Amino acid sequence: MVDGTQLAESKAIHRRTGTTFYVATRLLPERVRHATYVLYAFFRVADEVVDDPDGPPPDEQRDRLEAIRRAALDGETDDSVLAAFSELRDRYGIPEAAVDEFVDAMATDITKRRYADHDELDTYMGGSAAAVGEMMTAVMDPDDADTARPHARTLGEAFQLTNFLRDVREDVIERDRIYLPQTVLDKHGVTETQIERFEMDDDFATLMASELRRTEERYREGVAGIKYLPQDCQFPVLLAAVLYADHHRLIRERDYDVLSATPELSTARKLSLLARTRWHWLWNKDPDAVFAKVSTVAHVPTRHHGPEGAAPMR
Repeated sequence: MVDGTQLAESKAIHRRTGTTFYVATRLLPERVRHATYVLYAFFRVADEVVDDPDGPPPDEQRDRLEAIRRAALDGETDDSVLAAFSELRDRYGIPEAAVDEFVDAMATDITKRRYADHDELDTYMGGSAAAVGEMMTAVMDPDDADTARPHARTLGEAFQLTNFLRDVREDVIERDRIYLPQTVLDKHGVTETQIERFEMDDDFATLMASELRRTEERYREGVAGIKYLPQDCQFPVLLAAVLYADHHRLIRERDYDVLSATPELSTARKLSLLARTRWHWLWNKDPDAVFAKVSTVAHVPTRHHGPEGAAPMR
């Protein structure tokens, strides 16, 4: 059984590194909340192997990821987070394939810095994001897991796409990575050099508007599956979707400029969204309807003036 020390360490990692998701996690029922702390800590332990710009050389990173994979699957480790995750994996029946999918995606980050097209990026996110949604579904244990699981995987992808769009500057500076596919850059007349120099223009704004809309399609598909989760898990997952999607409002308000600074939600904004989402949830337990009421994603106009997608939000 996961002990208090393991749980405290996992919770501290989650609180320090996942501030947006942490707000929603705290509202999960204890049976899921504690497991989520451990899951998130496991994800961060693996992610930090490949995200540290001053980290070890590639071969050593691969060795560390393989050690993490073995520990996650067989539980033979002195690392408290990995031991706790392995125990949870057995308890909730998290598929070995999902663990492999996730670790393989982390290994991709060791050397891969650019993506050719959306298909290539989606393949990467199958492990880095969709598999995370699948593991979360396992610990929530819905009655109809087969129906809930694809939506959860899609919602995980939506969250990560938002991170990619929000963190363009940070990813270049800290990791020399660009998650905007080359085909998208070519379509909009944007170059890698322009992004690396943080040169904002109308072409980049148009590109960002297009990618935001593409991501928002996944939010709608992902949120449509929240109703298949256990009742006591639906509101926290819905809130997580509202919070992540609100970064799109920030990006639009900045006229799509994510090159000069990284947009961040304030604590006051998070609390405001929590209050608004809870208010609507009290009156209507339909996740789709509440998301449409609260999230700015639902209010993006279909026609735009000036640079594509540049019309101001209402």
